[in-house]
Amino acid sequence: MPQVDTAAAPTAQRRLSTLDRLLPVWIGLAMIGGLALGRSVPALAGVLGRMEVGGISVPIGLGLLVMMYPVLAKVRYDRIGAVTGDKRLLVSSLLLNWVVGPALMFVLAWVFLPDLPEYRTGLILVGLARCIAMVVIWNDLACGDREAAAVLVAINSLFQVVAFSLLGWFYLTVLPGWLGLDLQGLDVSVGQIALNVVVFLGVPLAAGFTSRWIGERTKGRGWYEASFLPRISPWALYGLLFTIALLFALQGDAVTHHPLDVVRIALPLLVYFAAMWSVGLALGRSLGLGYARSTTLAFTAAGNNFELAIAVAIGTFGAGSGQALAGVVGPLIEVPVLVGLVYVSLYGARRWFSAGAPTARAAREEIRA
Repeated sequence: MPQVDTAAAPTAQRRLSTLDRLLPVWIGLAMIGGLALGRSVPALAGVLGRMEVGGISVPIGLGLLVMMYPVLAKVRYDRIGAVTGDKRLLVSSLLLNWVVGPALMFVLAWVFLPDLPEYRTGLILVGLARCIAMVVIWNDLACGDREAAAVLVAINSLFQVVAFSLLGWFYLTVLPGWLGLDLQGLDVSVGQIALNVVVFLGVPLAAGFTSRWIGERTKGRGWYEASFLPRISPWALYGLLFTIALLFALQGDAVTHHPLDVVRIALPLLVYFAAMWSVGLALGRSLGLGYARSTTLAFTAAGNNFELAIAVAIGTFGAGSGQALAGVVGPLIEVPVLVGLVYVSLYGARRWFSAGAPTARAAREEIRA
């Protein structure tokens, strides 16, 4: 019997805000609104494209920072030591993210897109870019372990700086050569990867840690968690919706002009996200990690850093390339699928885990805690 993780259990019943209750609706509207905006204002993509610093879109970067800060401000950093001591969680996460995930995406890309090398390469890039941003949102909505998510995201970030280029060379050049398949080379700057990691993780992580450190020492943990956090929590979802709208505004023309291609790219992505999440949750349960950490393991395994995948695809192959389009389809599929898996996780907790795991309604009401 798996150990019960009571840390995820709610401490109080709270009324869900309209934003929380209708989250899938808002995300869908953000996607549709972004696509419509991109189609109705063709010059928007050019304007946003000029608003870059070091290859990073400033508006998208700001949206990601706003999205990640509240979640990382919730982390109790004094508990991180207990997370790093859980070797089962750390080893499982590294195995899923850096062995199983890239290998599975490579297989799916070749099975579903054997005749479309550009899209195939784009999918492989998505599989190599492990999630360092939105996973904290999905994990928090599903009432996963915030401290564990912070640690795993940090570890993935460090591995990503070193491993992305090496794995890209292996899966796009070495392995296809061994198997007698078409070769697709990749020239990726380690500096660009490091910059993405610093911006999308380092800045909000530092801000979140500083907020808690100052808040607890000036007014105490009670005030910080009962007064400060509820005020900033909604901004995580505002940032998420803003980022989604901008991404789809930028690529609305490509998505709407190639609907059949989008469907072909979407199929292996659907299989990938569902398979990685399921394997992560099942592995966590089999190891006795409890609901919260099993959920964290599942979402950190399933999520991907589409910002990095898109940036690499555009920088290497061009903004109008099939590789870039495949990267853009990534969040088009990932966002609704992982939102759906948030609800599957919550509603499945009563069946898969012990009574200490949160019920669907009670867990969702803790989102604002």
